[in-house]
Amino acid sequence: MKFISFLLITLLVLLQYRLWIGNGSLTDVHHLQQAKQAQLEENERLRESNQSLTAEVHDLKHGFEAIEERARSELGLIKKDEKFYHIIYQIEPEENQE
Repeated sequence: MKFISFLLITLLVLLQYRLWIGNGSLTDVHHLQQAKQAQLEENERLRESNQSLTAEVHDLKHGFEAIEERARSELGLIKKDEKFYHIIYQIEPEENQE
């Protein structure tokens, strides 16, 4: 009878060890759930970024307005017979007030 009791207690301890500390424990499952949630959020962010880039590529392939806008804003290009005024503001230094 003592042997069976010892065996059952040992089995219970081993199962508890595996549940709380061992491989596949509750803490492991919790960490994996957190990693899964972080990966899902990252995937959603990348999916939105991909959709934005896809729309931009479509605009550049099929619309001259998008190409013209990029040429004006990024390259500073202007059309023929168009005047460009570049206004430079001079920032005056602040006076020290003591």
